[in-house]
Amino acid sequence: MNRRTVLTGSIAALALLASACTGTGGSSQGADAEAPDDPSEAKGSITVLTHRTDLVQDGTMEAYAAEFNKTHPDVKVEFDALTDYEGEVKIRMNTENYGDVLMIPAVIEKKDYPKFFASLGSRAELSEKYRFTDYSTVDGKVYGQSPIGVVPGFLYNKKVWEQAGVTDWPTTPARFLDDLKAVKSRTDAVPYYTNFKDMWPLTQWTNVNGSVGCDTGATTKLAEGDPWADGADLRVADTLLHDIVRAGLAEKDPTTTNWEASKPKLAKGEIATMWLGSWAVVQMREAAKQAGSDPDDIGFMPFPAQQDGAFCAVTSPDYQQAVNVHSDHKAAARAWIDWFTDKSGYAKANLALSPLKDDPLPEILRPYRDAGVELIDLDDAKGAQVKSIDNSSEVGIYKPDYRQDLVDLARGARKGSLDDFLDGLGARWAEARTSLGS
Repeated sequence: MNRRTVLTGSIAALALLASACTGTGGSSQGADAEAPDDPSEAKGSITVLTHRTDLVQDGTMEAYAAEFNKTHPDVKVEFDALTDYEGEVKIRMNTENYGDVLMIPAVIEKKDYPKFFASLGSRAELSEKYRFTDYSTVDGKVYGQSPIGVVPGFLYNKKVWEQAGVTDWPTTPARFLDDLKAVKSRTDAVPYYTNFKDMWPLTQWTNVNGSVGCDTGATTKLAEGDPWADGADLRVADTLLHDIVRAGLAEKDPTTTNWEASKPKLAKGEIATMWLGSWAVVQMREAAKQAGSDPDDIGFMPFPAQQDGAFCAVTSPDYQQAVNVHSDHKAAARAWIDWFTDKSGYAKANLALSPLKDDPLPEILRPYRDAGVELIDLDDAKGAQVKSIDNSSEVGIYKPDYRQDLVDLARGARKGSLDDFLDGLGARWAEARTSLGS
């Protein structure tokens, strides 16, 4: 993959699929299933739908399947790699034929999981071992398990920041802005790169939610209050993005940015900083190797905010693997999910956060560990409610549009004030909450 594998999806598409689920397609007839049979007795052929076209093409997934067969020799695994994963799977799920194992598309509302997927067991049991079970729990049952987790942060070129005289992580947004100004005045690098044109990187700013207040209940606050109230995490995040652009600390013309081109530029020190996530560190280090630069120049720092003298960073899951409720080989499908999560080494290979609570942090997060950054798992019990409010309000906190408007406002391509802009988002959110009875 050349872009992030954690996809938040289109809220508009979510509405389309929710409508489709009430139609006459086979998947609309699904009912809550019992947990799949004992995976140790698995037999049969299964098809695994995946967005990792790169790993299928280079043989990596076949190598995983070969290892899997050492413990499950009676299961044949075939892969169906989809370039437009969300779009194609959405169509297939109007039938019963959407593989035996698949990543849960972002367009499916959580309340509809039992219609499409077999339960993997109770949250009470699985949450003892795994992170992220809240994200796929409906009525106490878990319907998906992510093989990796991610942590948000600023990717930065350490050499450039050191040339600017900055060696310590900034602890406040104001200090962060001062540090970017030092980068601008003392180096030739673009202090911050928005990746405006590719759009999806702007959605990464929503992952600040929870980090500012170090609050595991941050998602619940979105469901019950104003995300842009004074001091709220998203207001702090969006204000910082606005102020970066307003101060001339981003690229001159955001409409000409290029994601692929940005990777070697960060690696070579032409760009100093980008807000993304831990998933991107591997890509940036690989870009450094290809550019003849030192991969160790790629650093990763938390959002500039502290509680009681400590940084916080939220964890979140990648795509969650699930078993098709209509599969004829549920035990084999479940065996694959268990093995891929627990035994494959996929998280380690991707330098990603393991979903297993007892596993150590990946190497790229050692600076977080050494600096005492607290990793917090958000309570996602009201995650579905947040998406419903977001859909109804048409704000789009998981879409790039409003942050493109925010960047345009900051660079003078759109009229208005920051306060009016953010207050307007809050008003639309409140109206949607009221209309939905939230």
